[in-house]
Amino acid sequence: MGWWQIDTDALANSRFLLSPLAETVAALQTLDLPRAAHPGERAWLAERLPAYRARLAAEPIDALLVRAALGTSWNADFVTPTPPGDGERSFEEELERVRATPPEAAVADLSVSLGGGPVPEPLRSANDLPHRMAELLAWVWRETVLPTWPRRRRVLEADVVARTARLARGGWAAALDELCPAKTRWLGDGRLQVNTREYPPRSVAGGRLSFVPVTPSRGWVSWEGTERFAIVYPCAGVLADTEGPAVPSALATLLGSARAGVLVRLESPKSTSQLVALTGQGLGSVGRHLKVLLDARLVRRRRAGRSVLYDWTQAGAALVRAQSGPRSGALGAGAGPSE
Repeated sequence: MGWWQIDTDALANSRFLLSPLAETVAALQTLDLPRAAHPGERAWLAERLPAYRARLAAEPIDALLVRAALGTSWNADFVTPTPPGDGERSFEEELERVRATPPEAAVADLSVSLGGGPVPEPLRSANDLPHRMAELLAWVWRETVLPTWPRRRRVLEADVVARTARLARGGWAAALDELCPAKTRWLGDGRLQVNTREYPPRSVAGGRLSFVPVTPSRGWVSWEGTERFAIVYPCAGVLADTEGPAVPSALATLLGSARAGVLVRLESPKSTSQLVALTGQGLGSVGRHLKVLLDARLVRRRRAGRSVLYDWTQAGAALVRAQSGPRSGALGAGAGPSE
């Protein structure tokens, strides 16, 4: 397994941040290997995949470049530059780092992504690979990510809120264990497993470590020298799947569909920002619904670090379960939270 040695300074300097380029690369991976992880992604693929395939069919070298860059076991480094770690950059600023890669460095990166195998001749002789990749990523951003970027951004921000709340409650071990289930794991003694591959350990001591969420079910690690490191991880499934649980019609009639949509999502604690991302409602609307639900003692409010989280009271759990009926699955039998 691959693991990193992380000291207390690296953890103290680490941060969660958003990367429009990482979101775009993850979208490219999903388009190139069209496997949906949830209904929302399935609908997105159905809408965007035909145009993507037509784009590659019109540019055979681009198609060959994508296959090589996404590789057999590793992304080509020039496609996934490590974020600076000191704040979010615009998509155009991030893309410029891809475009500025020397062509010979891009070919070397492709050789690594292909497992040390030969880079196909059309790519070896091309002198514009970084420009080609930048143009393709710009197309993926413009045509498949940007139209839904505001909602994606809300989902990403909600994930960061949830992760930082868990960090405040359980420390780094709890926060990192759930970052990429079955891949990342806190091993103790400052060791973080970052993947299941047999790569040599790497020291992050004194470096800047970034955690970057993406909405597609994709992830990777990257680093530049000994100073900057990043773990790109998929949002928690409940956040990425924006369809959410079904709202029982009787509950919608009783509370109103928007307010009921907030209530049914509070089986597990969530912040206002998460609810905004999940429901698509405005911040003011979610706040008003929460106030009504709090006054009715259907939900409770708790502080976790800097976040305020809401979840069901026993009365709220009983109401949702009664309206959902016996086929409610996750909302079935069991003791609800106490007041």
